Amino acid sequence: MSSQAWTAYATEGVRKLTEPRTIAKLGIAWGILAFWLALPPWTVRGIGAPLAAGVLAVACGAAVIPRGERKLGWWAIGLGIAGTLGAAWLQGKDASTLDSILTAGVLASTLRFATPLAFAAMGGIFSERSGVVNIGLEGMMLTGAFFGIWGSVWSGSWLVGLLMAMLFGGLLALIHAFFSIHLRADQIVSGFAVNFLALGLTGYLYSSIYPGGIHADVSRVPQVGLGFLDGIPGIGDFLDGVFGRLNLLVWVMFAVVILAYVVLFKTPIGLRIRSVGEHPRAADTVGISVYGVRYAAVVTSGVLAALGGAFLSIGFVGSFAENMTSGRGYIALAAVIFGKWRPGWAFAACLLFGFGFALAIPLQREADVSENLVSAFPYLLTLVALVGLIGRSIPPAAIGRPYVKQ
Repeated sequence: MSSQAWTAYATEGVRKLTEPRTIAKLGIAWGILAFWLALPPWTVRGIGAPLAAGVLAVACGAAVIPRGERKLGWWAIGLGIAGTLGAAWLQGKDASTLDSILTAGVLASTLRFATPLAFAAMGGIFSERSGVVNIGLEGMMLTGAFFGIWGSVWSGSWLVGLLMAMLFGGLLALIHAFFSIHLRADQIVSGFAVNFLALGLTGYLYSSIYPGGIHADVSRVPQVGLGFLDGIPGIGDFLDGVFGRLNLLVWVMFAVVILAYVVLFKTPIGLRIRSVGEHPRAADTVGISVYGVRYAAVVTSGVLAALGGAFLSIGFVGSFAENMTSGRGYIALAAVIFGKWRPGWAFAACLLFGFGFALAIPLQREADVSENLVSAFPYLLTLVALVGLIGRSIPPAAIGRPYVKQ
């Protein structure tokens, strides 16, 4: 590359770094860092470093507001102030208490609790981006949980269990697709019917096949060991505690989130899915099969949601219980709305809700919080997140509308 090309490339990079939006995002990062410095693994004692990060956040926000980036600018200022005040409040808390609540184990548990939510949320995004509301994620997760462990016990292989979960989750989604797309039934009613069908069917099969419970050795999805992490200076032990012994399906979940984004926004397939969800008549006019794309998207949502359920039974617990999903499909649907039907933001919402589940146990142990209140915390967090987004999340234009081919 010539010197002139290098100069042009460097000039363009500097220009992007000095754009108001980039500066505002940097300010938001400084605001988050201001609070994070007072938490493990850093647990900084003293307000100096958090205060400096907070001041930088406010400065970035104040610099971009006059240049037109008002929304992100105010976010940077707000997070800078809130992060500094939060860090100052944490200075009065005992460091050992913070370390016992916000441990590497809690963050690892956050990823584990977020995994089934993320699988179902990615499935929900595919379905709803195509224009079909999928309230049935809960039932598809429950179906995956049961048939995952059934296949694992029957075959002695966790891989067969995963395949069975995906197969029956896809079949249940196909039922929802048939009623919603071809019969043009109310999609919300159809989704709830699927949930009740899954609840009754899995409960009946479980009591019939395993009347005394599951006593056989269950082939479970293995853990992935990353022993090299503890050799990283300074934070090696912390990283090893968070990422060193995660289940294989957690890493698969990371790949699914990335793949969902690439497919939906970087490929012709994703363009077809989004087009039938926004303007099916126009998509049909240019030769796209609206019915075919919607069927494929809904079945894909069932397969992914079933993977989330299988993680609960053969990846996390190693057993099955009636209604073991406990509303996680609905929380995943909330994550889809919270994330504005985008994989990255929906995954961030899943991490938030997963953190609520993970934080409940140490809160009860260390802070002596009521068990009933602790168990309700993740669901309360979901409700607050949705209330805050009323009127702000704009769904695909044709979502919930049956398409009639002319």
